[in-house]
Amino acid sequence: METTNNVMLMDHPLIQHKISMLRDKRTGTNEFRKLVEEIAVLMGYEALRDLPVEPVEIETPIEVCQSPMISGKKLAVVPILRAGLGMVNGILTLVPSAKVGHIGLCRDHKTHEPQEYYCKLPSPIEERTIAVLDPMLATGGSAEAAVDFIKTHGGKHIKFLCIIAAPEGVERLSHAHPDVQIYCGCLDRCLNADAYICPGLGDAGDRIFGTR
Repeated sequence: METTNNVMLMDHPLIQHKISMLRDKRTGTNEFRKLVEEIAVLMGYEALRDLPVEPVEIETPIEVCQSPMISGKKLAVVPILRAGLGMVNGILTLVPSAKVGHIGLCRDHKTHEPQEYYCKLPSPIEERTIAVLDPMLATGGSAEAAVDFIKTHGGKHIKFLCIIAAPEGVERLSHAHPDVQIYCGCLDRCLNADAYICPGLGDAGDRIFGTR
């Protein structure tokens, strides 16, 4: 994994292979959805390596021992609707006990800026590690707004997981929230005039849910 400041680029061959399959316009809805979930598992494994643990007493078939388990209020998973939903089950595969919140944002097609329409977070959010999920980090507007909302509600320990990012989005989120760790599957070339990532993979939400 390549790390620059608060940005972690996930260069694992399995992640890169699956992202290449996502990019292919011939990849159908069912396969696309499965790939997003599989990538989320692989990214989550690395992103959650610093979850706090504490020793607990366990009785094995041989003897009683002290063994580490995740401590505290554990994890909150917060997808940005709607595309972020595709990554949720991947993270829950790793931490089934995690609580799930939702942030609903839509993009104004003229300004490309996010507009909130829904926000519900697990409580107490301030005691949890929070994984914000969105397959695409394009302009960074939605990501910045989502982290703003979480911090307004008391969230402190925030990680942002995306499969593909544009340099513009990474720069914006890093500048607005330098304390947030950004985990990125692939850093693409740029945004086009319509604020889509190039080469990207199209609209992740449409491809996950089979809509246009």
